[in-house]
Amino acid sequence: MHSVADSLARLGDLARSATVSTLASAFAGAGYELALVGGPVRDALLDRPVHDLDFTTDARPDDILRVVSPLADAVWDIGRQFGTIGARFGEDTVEITTYRTDSYDGTTRKPDVEFGDTLEGDLLRRDFTVNALALRIPEVKLVDPSGGVEHLLSRTLTTPSTPAISFGDDPLRMMRAARFTSQLGFTVDDETKDAMAELAERIEIVSAERVRDELSKLLCTDDPRPGIELLVSTGLAAQVIPEIPALRLEIDEHHHHKDVYQHSLTVLDQAIGYEKERHPGEAPDLVLRLAAILHDIGKPATRKLEPGGVVSFYHHDVVGAKLAKKRLTALRFDKATIDSVSRLIELHLRFFGYADASWTDSAVRRYIRDAGPELERLHMLTRADVTTRNRRKADRLGFAYDDLEARIAELKEKEELDAVRPDLDGEQVMRILGLKPSREVGLAMKFLLELRLDDGPLGEEEATRRLLAWWDEQH
Repeated sequence: MHSVADSLARLGDLARSATVSTLASAFAGAGYELALVGGPVRDALLDRPVHDLDFTTDARPDDILRVVSPLADAVWDIGRQFGTIGARFGEDTVEITTYRTDSYDGTTRKPDVEFGDTLEGDLLRRDFTVNALALRIPEVKLVDPSGGVEHLLSRTLTTPSTPAISFGDDPLRMMRAARFTSQLGFTVDDETKDAMAELAERIEIVSAERVRDELSKLLCTDDPRPGIELLVSTGLAAQVIPEIPALRLEIDEHHHHKDVYQHSLTVLDQAIGYEKERHPGEAPDLVLRLAAILHDIGKPATRKLEPGGVVSFYHHDVVGAKLAKKRLTALRFDKATIDSVSRLIELHLRFFGYADASWTDSAVRRYIRDAGPELERLHMLTRADVTTRNRRKADRLGFAYDDLEARIAELKEKEELDAVRPDLDGEQVMRILGLKPSREVGLAMKFLLELRLDDGPLGEEEATRRLLAWWDEQH
């Protein structure tokens, strides 16, 4: 944070912005309190970009609708039973929620919602003190009943009530603690961390979808490592994605790192670096980041002690792909994400033979074909997987991959490999061989595709000659 004067000036600028001042005047004119709350206030004080605007008020949902509807471009009922109304003002999306005093039954994370009467009471039910901040408008008065500003200054994450009560009420808050650790660069205090460890098993009452969403938000921060380390050290990761902490048991076979877990964190860091370098300004690539942190999860199941004390992990790529598919399915990730992540894990070792002996054009074509739409992600993942501290070895692998990418670009330009397909289509095959739709046509097409990958474009005449020769051999 900058000086107090700078912070107050930013809050004043936020209060004077068009949407905020419009709503402040409208609610005051109707006789209701209104305050900006949580993230927008926190981010303004931290000099971070403020995105969606969250408000709280003593007005009930029907009253909120009556005040907002004439002013907004669009209004929707997000959850009237929870007191929340959404609206859009130009490019601003806002949520306005009635003061609440939630109580939990201890077996689910769904609160019994009761509307409250005070802003202070509403703030004390929130997840963390740095989010339990409000800015009363139009008077521009900061309300901080639990020391959130002090915690912003010390970059400390803790809860308004005791952590045990807060996390016992809503265990998903423990996942959010990990996300904010990465997103804001804050440190969770000891009492909060202890409560996370004691209550880690409580996360089982949270739906897989909610856990997935928090894990995804964590991975999409600029620096996910601290949040992942917090999940692992408190035992939360063992509950939601146990394949990651299991990596701590395996010594890295190349002895580049203390263990495969540390190696995987470094691969994630480097993958994010390549992502930003190669695609500046684009949204975080969740698929690449999942593949990076999970790429070696097949190692514990494939560990084998070889003669001479060497450790091997043969086929950990294939095993890891299957394990990733199973875990991501359990976390309710969508099919496209699951397929892409598991494909990347399955292919992440393919390149390393290239560094030892340059591939034929046929091998490069197959690499492109097998990667399909994941080729660019595979480039980044494979480069990120080089974590050796041996500068000469790292440079050799880097130069080799530069060479492979150059050859891929050259072949793509020459042969239109993005749409690699046989030189003859199914209709031509049936006409040439006198066939009707059948298994034989499929086998012929497969032969022609292999031919295309081995030898490149042949043209219709040469492809026909080779197809007829192949057909004669089959009969």
